Amino acid sequence: MVFNDHDALLTLLARWVERGWLRAIDHAFTQFLARECPDASPLLLMAAALASHQLGRGHLCLALDETLTAPDLALSLPPEGDDREDPPPLPSTVLDGLTSERWAAALQHPELVQRGPGESPLVVVGQGAGTRVYLRRYWQHEQNIRQHIEARLQAAPLPAAPLRSILDALFPDTQASATPMPDWQRLACALAARSAFAVITGGPGTGKTTTVVKLLALLQSRALGETGQPLRIRLAAPTGKAAARLNASIAAQLERLELDGLDSDPEILREAIPAQVVTLHRLLGSRPDTRRLRHNASNPLPVDVLVVDEASMVDVELMAALLDALPGDARLVLLGDKDQLASVEAGAVLGDLCQRAEGGHYLEATRQWLDAACGQRLPDDYIDATGTALDQAVTMLRVSHRFDADSGIGQLATAINSGQPDVSRLVLQQGHADLSRLSLFNPGLPNSSLDTEDERLDRLAVEGLSTAFSNGAARGYAHYLSVMNEQRPDNTATNDHWDAWARAVLSAHGSFQILCALRRGRWGIEGLNTRITRALARSGWLPQWLADADGERWFAGRPVLVTRNDYSLGLMNGDIGITLARPHPENPAQVSLRVAFAASDGSERIRWVLPARLRDVETVFAMTVHKSQGSEFEHTALVLPSAPNPILTRELIYTGITRARRWLTLVETGPAQVLDQAVTQRVMRVSGLVVEEG
Repeated sequence: MVFNDHDALLTLLARWVERGWLRAIDHAFTQFLARECPDASPLLLMAAALASHQLGRGHLCLALDETLTAPDLALSLPPEGDDREDPPPLPSTVLDGLTSERWAAALQHPELVQRGPGESPLVVVGQGAGTRVYLRRYWQHEQNIRQHIEARLQAAPLPAAPLRSILDALFPDTQASATPMPDWQRLACALAARSAFAVITGGPGTGKTTTVVKLLALLQSRALGETGQPLRIRLAAPTGKAAARLNASIAAQLERLELDGLDSDPEILREAIPAQVVTLHRLLGSRPDTRRLRHNASNPLPVDVLVVDEASMVDVELMAALLDALPGDARLVLLGDKDQLASVEAGAVLGDLCQRAEGGHYLEATRQWLDAACGQRLPDDYIDATGTALDQAVTMLRVSHRFDADSGIGQLATAINSGQPDVSRLVLQQGHADLSRLSLFNPGLPNSSLDTEDERLDRLAVEGLSTAFSNGAARGYAHYLSVMNEQRPDNTATNDHWDAWARAVLSAHGSFQILCALRRGRWGIEGLNTRITRALARSGWLPQWLADADGERWFAGRPVLVTRNDYSLGLMNGDIGITLARPHPENPAQVSLRVAFAASDGSERIRWVLPARLRDVETVFAMTVHKSQGSEFEHTALVLPSAPNPILTRELIYTGITRARRWLTLVETGPAQVLDQAVTQRVMRVSGLVVEEG
């Protein structure tokens, strides 16, 4: 048995690595511990290997009881796409009969495991069935986040009275306390101004950006009135794509913002509200080839107010670094959708902080403060005498201004977010103008869910299946390729003309995107990118030789996704570029390929990059839902796999659906049970980040 023999355990782990079930770093970490402490129990070493494995899946720690209750599900083993024969023993087999008490008892080894501060590589928290095992660095990240947030929650709140007149000017339509339902944007603005730490969460179109712009106007109006000096405000987002989108949204909101009713000079106040958004890595001063950041506790950020959008994408390590670099007297405001997928890396900070957001849980004292500050009274349903300090700093926006009552996308997102598969099916069958369902499932075909003669998926990719929508306006990839071909400047054009052309192509590309849950297999990005490339080639939109190629070669029109930050090129993970043919800078008579990327600083600059300089990119006709976070597309097609998968969860489906601005096509390649099961399956990131009252 592997738990009686180091070598047997390491051999098993090596088999899991060979099969792709375990990362090589997980195995190497376990081997290191075994060499350093030969007397360590194999059960301890297994806990170390699995704690490291769980980090790779986004969990901060290994929960013993949860792992033993359903080992294969808790560890997602075997991983997606592994349908080969002769698999190694599954975790359910290896861990069969093991109790959490026995496993926890095996962790008694002071050199390797300690409780709380110390030097051991592992940290254990809890007792018996509630035991959690951390790698020390991530336990420390969690502790740092909790301590920083608790310290900000203890700061004295702003007095309510001075805010009333400012809020009345910023929200002129909701001044009366007799309003049947509270204006959650107004309440969110007030609560965020009240505390040194605030979270504003809400689904697409609920007005998070509108609220934060008015919040910044409120804070700057107070500062200018009291000191005559504006606050130093910075805006940031996790990715370049999210930063660019927020930049455009902030700029649009600022143009529409009415400031005439405030005491401050409107033009001075407007100038004091920044519109430029940077990535968190750029804000903190990331440097190539090192984990160290320029800004930290010893060199804090020069900022009074920091707003972070798309906070659901911020992992625990980055959040810890951000809080460490934030001055103690600075305000932090987190924006994001708590129901979206958590970060790709370990941790689900926003989800943890918003666990109780739906119910409000505000104290009576908070209601009275809001009544004085806003002139609006919170309904009794949101009052809780046991509410925590964190509850008082979290506001959930509840009214969508993007998806109205007739929107199929909005109704489907609500049904899925509520965990109601029957309602989801009903919405799909009601013929909404913005919603289309494409079923490719054919139970009569052996070993396949797709009739090879069925060209509907190819037509969706090329044309967008425009006839499926009542207004017939939804687009496919042919749209951006037609813009690329028809609007291409003459070879004698200036650089400004080439930049304008690239912007037009990039904008057109954002009209449509195919999303999927998996990376591997026919319905993952590997299979779909090859298929779509060939479909576009057969339709005449791409070079004909691509009809039989894998799509990884460079060609005009190839869209690529950056998969790792490249600071030397100024490109961030998640950036999308389009390969375009333009005259060579030194020889205009010669045409060469360049990849055009939109600058992530909100400007209209285009960064032209030689394909040979791009190391970490992939074709992106199909993109995983994870990679799509922070982006929106006019028409989104979400391809579901043909069989249930642990990756396919309610959060993933909700995130994919809400990437669509105007049209959504749901592509089902398997039976209805695939969607139904996903709607009832939730992402449960394991962590211990629970902020308590200090």
